[in-house]
Amino acid sequence: MTIDEYAAWAATIAKVDERPSNERLSYLGLGLAGESGEVADHIKKLLRDDWLDQAGLVEELGDVIYYWACLCVATGQQPSELLKTSAGSSGGSARRRAARPLRWRSRYPLWRWRRSGARPEAAQDCA
Repeated sequence: MTIDEYAAWAATIAKVDERPSNERLSYLGLGLAGESGEVADHIKKLLRDDWLDQAGLVEELGDVIYYWACLCVATGQQPSELLKTSAGSSGGSARRRAARPLRWRSRYPLWRWRRSGARPEAAQDCA
């Protein structure tokens, strides 16, 4: 099964039509966020307990893909094309992020300006 075939199948399960309502898009977006949070929870438990529930993590990753694929269909995107575009551009954006200095973080710890309410000038540029 290709990713596009999977997305078409997932969209039938999620009842995604050609012009989904804002409510349906919100449901799918919140589903994706929720499942991503569950993946993060498995990673947190790995760091805390030094043990990973691989079966649980794999299940949650499958749920993330399900909601992502449904959102692709709901927004008229072909998942395979989206992945190709992402793979072609991610190297450049990663290099740009790595080249951007974030020195203000070490000079101005967040707790300092959060307590005082004042923001350093460098931090205002990053907000």
